Amino acid sequence: MILIIASCIEPIWVTCLDKSESFKHKGWGIAAVVLVLLCLYLLAYAVGMTDSNGENYIGPGVAYAVLAGIGATGIVAVGRVLYREKLTPRRLFFVALIVIGIIGTRLAGGL
Repeated sequence: MILIIASCIEPIWVTCLDKSESFKHKGWGIAAVVLVLLCLYLLAYAVGMTDSNGENYIGPGVAYAVLAGIGATGIVAVGRVLYREKLTPRRLFFVALIVIGIIGTRLAGGL
């Protein structure tokens, strides 16, 4: 659950970074920095979680792949809604590959 929260924060901080216009708008820039730090903190926390045997639930590679995949998919959705970016069949195909990769990682026992 913590990893999913971190993954949802990623498109938000990217959007704030864009809205800051290279930190010309300080409020957006500060929000981006705070959110990226929160995102990374939650990622580190999720990676450090262990079960009763002391085994990590999620390895860092898998955790980052999930974070980046969900974040990338989220920012594509944000781009469509906020910036009216076109969702071409090719773009949708590659976003679907990201989602399939996340699901495949999960099914392979990575989470």
